[in-house]
Amino acid sequence: MTNPTKIAVVCNYALNPNRIGGMDRFYVAYDQRAKELGYSIDWYFLQYEPFAFYSGLTIYSANHQNVESFFLEKVKQEYLKYDILVTHFLALCTSFFKKAKASGIQQIIAVNHNPRPLEGFSLFKIIKNKMKGVLYSQYIDQFIGVSNYTRKQILKDYGFFLDNKTSVIYNGIATSVFVKRTQENSNTFVISSHLRHSKGIQDLIKAVSVLEDAIKNQIQIDVYGEGPYETELVKLTQKDNLEGVIHFKGGSSQLNELLSQYRYLLQPTYMECFSLSILESLAANVPVITTTVGGNLEIITNGKNGFIFEPKDYLALADILKNIVLGNLKIDKDVSLRIESDFNLDKMVEGHIQLLVNSEK
Repeated sequence: MTNPTKIAVVCNYALNPNRIGGMDRFYVAYDQRAKELGYSIDWYFLQYEPFAFYSGLTIYSANHQNVESFFLEKVKQEYLKYDILVTHFLALCTSFFKKAKASGIQQIIAVNHNPRPLEGFSLFKIIKNKMKGVLYSQYIDQFIGVSNYTRKQILKDYGFFLDNKTSVIYNGIATSVFVKRTQENSNTFVISSHLRHSKGIQDLIKAVSVLEDAIKNQIQIDVYGEGPYETELVKLTQKDNLEGVIHFKGGSSQLNELLSQYRYLLQPTYMECFSLSILESLAANVPVITTTVGGNLEIITNGKNGFIFEPKDYLALADILKNIVLGNLKIDKDVSLRIESDFNLDKMVEGHIQLLVNSEK
């Protein structure tokens, strides 16, 4: 009897019991499906303290150390042997991949979720990426983008010669766990986001601050999430006397149920690959107000399942909010149907599992 194919999945991602999102459900479903097919799989995360949702996975925590270094050191010290390495949220084309190959790994699959800055990379960074593409892309057997935008950016950043080993597997979500919105829910808006500057929530605060009181007083915005920019966002809210409008709720593992209580999701982001928050909101039949960046336009069609504005244009966002309150902008149809058919979790999992199957041919 042959030994099972051993897989290591290395993720620059911290697991948190207060944040059970789309990627968390993907990791668990992928692990289950891989094991059903006879694979042996170990997970390496940035941070993990055991909790029930992940109880079935074999997980090693880097305890906020560099997760790539942690993985390489553990493999070396414990003489671990893996056949396939899959990475999520790691920088592409670095010396890590060369070192991983040198440990005996036969196939490396690098999944790119990392968005690019709104203003683009500096000339120095552009040149550096091109050099890294030449030096280290040979050690990665498959590059996977989570949207067409991401695939194009991989080729732009690291070299168009990677075209034949770069493909797309769209993010997907477990649509069945989301409670669907069935009523108007007045003028309630929700943000589900890591709280950092690049998410553009400061522009939302500006947008609300310029609304006339008659409009502003009809709006409720709840912010779910945590992050390094939270203190600054709270200060901006207080500075503009918006504490009665914008409420910071912290992290929540129950967004699959909470989203249905809102009329629209707000995502004024500056950079995005293919947002799971957008998919989750649409799955809950909650249209999305977001920017033109990244893969957003691959899922949001203005006026059909959301409204679009240019990043940083807070006046345009204010106009959208005003017209929603006045009833001039409205989306009545069920916006969840395309998510259920095209961007479901099973489709995402099977796409990634097929990469494993193909790598053994």
